[in-house]
Amino acid sequence: VLGRFARGVVHDLKNPLNIIGLTAELAGQPDATPQFRAQAQERIGHQVERISSLVSEILYFTQNDPEKIVLAPMSYAEFIGKLIAELKPEAEMRGASIELAGPPPPTMLLLNPKRLARVLFNLIHNATDAMGDGGKIFLRFGQTPREVVTEIEDTGPGIAPEILDRLFQAFATHGKEHGTGLGLSICKKIIEDHGGRIWARNEPGHGAIFSFAIPLPKKPLIC
Repeated sequence: VLGRFARGVVHDLKNPLNIIGLTAELAGQPDATPQFRAQAQERIGHQVERISSLVSEILYFTQNDPEKIVLAPMSYAEFIGKLIAELKPEAEMRGASIELAGPPPPTMLLLNPKRLARVLFNLIHNATDAMGDGGKIFLRFGQTPREVVTEIEDTGPGIAPEILDRLFQAFATHGKEHGTGLGLSICKKIIEDHGGRIWARNEPGHGAIFSFAIPLPKKPLIC
């Protein structure tokens, strides 16, 4: 278990480190424009934050008394817009594409953007892993009188039936050479800390479909 955990952590760190290395190499080219170098600096900064967030989540998972999550008002459309702008180039590096089936709702929710971003990172990276080279990831959004729902579907082979009922348990993993089995359990914890719920399903003719719901605030929020 410890060996698998260590390999999984290394695997999760490699994605942002690869982006940092490639971006730094391109920014160091003699013909790189000042604008590109400024963009590269911003992208590297985002990846450093992502590594820090990953380490924090591992510590969060292993602590007996983790710190209470802090939530603040934020437009869900703004949150998704910033995150997808960061995720799309990374998916394209692996030959995959991310498509939004309609705009996210501009509803004000109580969020912790760094923690909730970890959920989207994990789900989308799992999708790209499952699809191998290429494929599409679709994001759909819906809203009920009680919650905002986000659905992530990929064009991969779907979820193995033998793991579907324990998908969000710690150390549950299937068919992955690397992986701690913590990613989805961390997602579940983060969503529950937001007062929400997360689930997954298979449908004939589709890949894996993951959904999570964040509750609407009891009172209207003003940012």
